[in-house]
Amino acid sequence: MQTLNELIFNENNVAFHPMIGNSYQLNSIAHKIITLMQAGATKDEVVEQIALEYDVAKDVLFIDISDFISKLKVYGLL
Repeated sequence: MQTLNELIFNENNVAFHPMIGNSYQLNSIAHKIITLMQAGATKDEVVEQIALEYDVAKDVLFIDISDFISKLKVYGLL
């Protein structure tokens, strides 16, 4: 998770990785997920927090967040 912790965000939800020079355009929920993970939250804790903030069913969120985490792995951020 070291790579994920190196991301820097700007006010437009663009994440920049200074060591490899890549930028990633995120929506506000993706930004929130990454921020929670950077703070050490588990996937279950992320699901719980997002469910509370956005009033979405946890079972749906679990699938979506799992998919997002898989994409982070594909991009080499996890």
